[in-house]
Amino acid sequence: MKAKVKVPKKKMKFSVYMKRYWQLYAMLALPLIYLFIFKYLPMVYVQIAFKKYSIVQSVWTLPLAKKHGFEYFIKAFSNNDFRYALRNTLTLNLLDLIFGFPAPIIFALLLNELCFQRYKKVVQTITYMPHFLSWVIIYSLALQLLTPETGFINMLVEALGGTSIPFLNEPTHWIGSYISFGIWQNFGWGSIIYLAAISGINPELYEAAAVDGAGRFRKMWHITLPGIKPTIVVLLIMNLGNILGGGFDRPFAFQNNLVMKVADVIATYVYRVGIKGLQFSLTTAVGLFQSVVGVFFLLMANWLSRKLGERGIW
Repeated sequence: MKAKVKVPKKKMKFSVYMKRYWQLYAMLALPLIYLFIFKYLPMVYVQIAFKKYSIVQSVWTLPLAKKHGFEYFIKAFSNNDFRYALRNTLTLNLLDLIFGFPAPIIFALLLNELCFQRYKKVVQTITYMPHFLSWVIIYSLALQLLTPETGFINMLVEALGGTSIPFLNEPTHWIGSYISFGIWQNFGWGSIIYLAAISGINPELYEAAAVDGAGRFRKMWHITLPGIKPTIVVLLIMNLGNILGGGFDRPFAFQNNLVMKVADVIATYVYRVGIKGLQFSLTTAVGLFQSVVGVFFLLMANWLSRKLGERGIW
């Protein structure tokens, strides 16, 4: 038998390649320019965390802070307000992860089982809508529903013979309200990704399971969940990377003086101390610490997922 001789493929010339596909690179150029200007270029100013900031001096000529540049890191960790903000950020984000992360998964699984397509679309539209409301509007709704004297829910509780519940004025109840409204705003929107992943599962698997006598719950447990498992892992890793992050709008909108000991998070601390208090070096140090910890959690979660046999992010 004659051995097959592999004919090497001719490489396309760079000029020919670019002439054929230049539109794709032109489309990619705009987001790359955006990332460079607004994401990478500002990283130059991270060095403010290690220097004594002055608005009249260039960042390159600023003098190094005391204690080999770590003065503001030490100052932050010795500050009680920062420690409380760090504790609150971890607590609220962990509760969001525990209760909020499974919500869109469960909702997508239930929605996938609906037979009537028109009803399914109506439910999807209703649950997506809160995502487009700002937290200021959502907090206004919370005030109308949950205030002790004039809130609809408390008025209903009192009409039934109970006592009003301080949903927004007592720390424990405030945390429950904060987490509940977060789930309500995001679970419908978050289910889009899982529904897209479910639509990519081979329908023949469900048909084979039906032939074997499997019911809906068995199909969900043995076909749907394993089918969307890679998507769940990737989103879980990304959420773990943001465990010390979180937005500013939500905690700032829900804060009030009665619950500040549980409501003040790193984002609001940076706003209050850095922007309003003009302590830019201190809050840059806090932000840098926050980012480094976030990257650490992201890398650890990705490493663990790969160890457990999942793909991870990379």
